[in-house]
Amino acid sequence: MKTKSKAGFTLVELMVVAIIVAILAAVAIPLMSAQKKRAMATEGESGLGMLRTALRGMYAETGHYNVSPNQTPVLAGAITNLPGVNASDLNGKYFQSTDYTLANVGDATYTLQVVGNGTTAVAGATITLDQNGTFNRTGL
Repeated sequence: MKTKSKAGFTLVELMVVAIIVAILAAVAIPLMSAQKKRAMATEGESGLGMLRTALRGMYAETGHYNVSPNQTPVLAGAITNLPGVNASDLNGKYFQSTDYTLANVGDATYTLQVVGNGTTAVAGATITLDQNGTFNRTGL
């Protein structure tokens, strides 16, 4: 006598698969959420890179970070004094031109900073960039 073979999955097998998927989702979703905020912050890093390029151009012409090519002093906080930088160039989806500052500027040193404002997804994020090209990120 021939026995009939049954095809398919048992309820226990399906439950094991469902539990494994739930565990993976519980681990992966928070990790992806944190990475999403860091990805948004790359807009700020790009803006800081543009400001760095302007400062490097000034340094190449004058030998100083705090003096523009037309001999105008560049003061801390005044990113609009940088030649070739328009405030509208820094307006993006997550950061606006008002979020960027020249936090510190000296003869041979500078620190650029962008701070996410409270109305965007990057609120509380602070990114700084110095003359050595070092990025520091907090709140991400």
